[in-house]
Amino acid sequence: METLRRLPSLAVIAGVRLYQIVLGPLLGGRCRFHPTCSNYAIEAVRKYGAVSGMLRGVWRILRCHPWSTGGHDPS
Repeated sequence: METLRRLPSLAVIAGVRLYQIVLGPLLGGRCRFHPTCSNYAIEAVRKYGAVSGMLRGVWRILRCHPWSTGGHDPS
């Protein structure tokens, strides 16, 4: 039963990991934050669940641009 409840979070984390393995190397490491946006999204999903974690990850990605100061931004 617990696994079924965690399935959405596991699916989101698997999607982010797939991005890290397949697209990440092609796009290059340009994240201005620590941890990286993809690692932040994984931490947020683990801490807040699939929906809230994804929203926090998207908000983080929207703030990651060339004019951002970046820095340490924990979930």
